[in-house]
Amino acid sequence: MSKAAMGLPLGRGLLYLIVAGAAWGTAGAAASLVYRASDMGAVTLSFWRCAVGLVLLLAGRLLRPSTSRSPRPARREPLPRRAVKAVAIGLGLAVFQTGYFAAVSATGLAVATVVTLGAGPVLIALGARLTLGERLGRGGVAAVAGALAGLAVLTLGGSSATVRPWGVLLALVSAAGYCAMTLLTRWWGRDSDTDGSDTTVWAFAVTSLCLLPFALAAGLVPHTAEAARVLWLLIYIAAVPTALAYALYFAGAAVVRSATVSVIMLLEPVSAAVLAVALLGEHLTASTVAGTLLMLGSVGGLAVAEARGAREARRTEEQPALV
Repeated sequence: MSKAAMGLPLGRGLLYLIVAGAAWGTAGAAASLVYRASDMGAVTLSFWRCAVGLVLLLAGRLLRPSTSRSPRPARREPLPRRAVKAVAIGLGLAVFQTGYFAAVSATGLAVATVVTLGAGPVLIALGARLTLGERLGRGGVAAVAGALAGLAVLTLGGSSATVRPWGVLLALVSAAGYCAMTLLTRWWGRDSDTDGSDTTVWAFAVTSLCLLPFALAAGLVPHTAEAARVLWLLIYIAAVPTALAYALYFAGAAVVRSATVSVIMLLEPVSAAVLAVALLGEHLTASTVAGTLLMLGSVGGLAVAEARGAREARRTEEQPALV
């Protein structure tokens, strides 16, 4: 039985990923406003993002209507299996976030972004082929290539970025964490009809614990003359591009092919670029427009191909019953 038949439909999973990718992109603009209003560092911001996001996820679970009357309630996994999933995905998330922030510090935002988000889809496509047996096909390869080209144009176009080997290595480590997180979510999601919100909550708990020592070393409480503004920005970052976006990401990544997930999540720099122009006063350049159009076209094409493949798979599954 397909995952869509057991729980979340594929079309809704694609929508969840699109919303999550767009929401992730707003985190950069909000973080820039936090940096302008305080001396908070990237690691401390990442810790508060995950810790407050965890609190919001737990509150959401308490307020969620009971599903006990559902004809097919989610299966409760054994505690050891849930612990293994939470630790593995939480470590992947921690490596993804901290590696990226460290790469930004070492080699700059442009290079860190293009290496991390550019290497991610390639590593995920290779990993999904080797571990999950997922094939991209010619259309998928073209979509990945178009998305990577759009990312490079969007991020590096017109910039004087400096490439430092240590920063590139950190960005590749970040991409490896993202790859592991995505593949593990897909691996466990395709073979289980369990409630994925459990994994999301506990993964955030593990990530928060991993980041806590670094945040303590950097200082948990920032110095600011605009405490109320910083607080509201932190709440937004924790609520929308974290608690909401990651809940949607983990739900969608469990039912959508891993390579497709990685390309759709490249919507993050697109929404970040739009907000940078609209809210932060950055100029709209030809490279911004060209890169955005390339990436949106690739994401749209891959989403259509994914939906078409799912329909063909369902017809194949139903064919014996018609004979």
